[in-house]
Amino acid sequence: MWLHADIASLADIPRYYARVDGERVALMNARRKETFRELDLVSSRLANLIVDSGAGPGSVIAFFGKNSIEYFEAMFAASKAGCTLLPLNWRLSAAELAAVLEDAAPRLILVDAEYCGLMQKVRELGAPAATTIAFDSTSGEETELSRRLADCSEVDPALPVRPEDTALLLYTSGTTGQPKGVQLTHGGINFMRLCEHLESAFSWQPDDVMMFIMPNFHLVGTGLSLQGLYNGVPLTILPGLDVPNLLATIRRDRPTICCLVPTAIQMILDHPDAATTDFSSLRLVMYAGSPITASLLKRAMVTMGCDFMQFYGATETCGAVTLLRPEQHDLADESKLKACGTPVPLVELKVLSAAGDDVPDGEIGEFVVRSPAMFKGYLNKPSMTEAVLSGGWYRTGDAGYRGKDGLFYLVDRTKDMIISGGENVYSTEVEQVLSKHPAVSQVAVIGLPDERWGERVTAIVVPAEGAALSADELIAHCRQLIAAYKAPKQVIFADKLPMTPTGKILKTALRKQFGEPEAARG
Repeated sequence: MWLHADIASLADIPRYYARVDGERVALMNARRKETFRELDLVSSRLANLIVDSGAGPGSVIAFFGKNSIEYFEAMFAASKAGCTLLPLNWRLSAAELAAVLEDAAPRLILVDAEYCGLMQKVRELGAPAATTIAFDSTSGEETELSRRLADCSEVDPALPVRPEDTALLLYTSGTTGQPKGVQLTHGGINFMRLCEHLESAFSWQPDDVMMFIMPNFHLVGTGLSLQGLYNGVPLTILPGLDVPNLLATIRRDRPTICCLVPTAIQMILDHPDAATTDFSSLRLVMYAGSPITASLLKRAMVTMGCDFMQFYGATETCGAVTLLRPEQHDLADESKLKACGTPVPLVELKVLSAAGDDVPDGEIGEFVVRSPAMFKGYLNKPSMTEAVLSGGWYRTGDAGYRGKDGLFYLVDRTKDMIISGGENVYSTEVEQVLSKHPAVSQVAVIGLPDERWGERVTAIVVPAEGAALSADELIAHCRQLIAAYKAPKQVIFADKLPMTPTGKILKTALRKQFGEPEAARG
């Protein structure tokens, strides 16, 4: 049943491939390449450094840097040392990082040179004391880390880990409030690889190369990269989303698989170099993170000329819950493109009412998930864990329904649903309608307090470059396509929308910004 019976923990990935195909490239970027044998040896050196630093089994090791070869060396080293890896969100402020470190209490922090200054500010705010070692992912020059590794043994310390031990500690993006440390276990991660192995939509070819773009501190980045490495697929690594660099990587390394958020897809297609880029090496683009418009998806499928597959999941589920598979992407049936698909093998998904009862097909309720890959809880937050996890079922907080076609449709975050005049308004439905207007580049719909309506439907719109738009025009556009009570009662124009690194719009920030009485009105 298992693809690789010898792989039971994160550390077993480089161990296995170093033994069976050691000279195969595991990791590469614009500067260098590293084989599986080299990855195994370097991660063993770093694991011994971790042990020598006093970090015992179960200790948290933090990594503070963008996507890099060093990130994977640290991940596998932490596993070999029996520790947990925490990739820190480099987009956070010093105060936010201090709060994360206070919660996670790492024993050792590996800091890329780019973030040494920010780490100093975090220390000045009173973050818990931890050994800090600097490295530089952008040059081959000697660093504190390289000097210390030179004195470490290449013998794998092979400290034991159990399936229930935490392998990764990932803090959620905080789009709905206080960030929480999601504990993902070795067993859960391995079960997710089994779910993927049993899924026919995932196939791997000898010449596959996966392009790693998504931020390492989010599961959508780290989880998919681990899926590739588990299957022996080399990763070509980009520090982050930089469109010219991404297009240059496609030309240089000829990746066959990648994952992008809709925002990134639009940025790529809008870049002038896209017209002259040869996308023919790509055979599969996965997309996730936020809703995508049918028009953007159609444009991407035509331009890139490869299969597209959507996945829906959460950090807490350790990976994909559902897939909208390539064969389900029918350009002639736009309604199907709005679906998030059906569950992957071994994963159960049902739709429940607020009272906890199953709802019939077509009726909106909350998505509730059960799988063998589920997280084991939020670090130091038992009450929050109990609120969302019961009997192995995880309450996602996402509203959706199962269609009569058997596909599941994600409608909205339950917390983003607007109740206006006693009627439920799903923000994504209004956003999809507004996105059809040719002069709209980006849009977010939120509910703001209103004495008459309880909440007024409010659209924050980024106009297309050079477009002249009015609030009345957009409201009239909506009233032609959806019920009048769903149409915005207020339109606010903005230069840009606040985003998480995975391309999700930060609606909490918009509510805070525009919910004040003096906020600009359309």
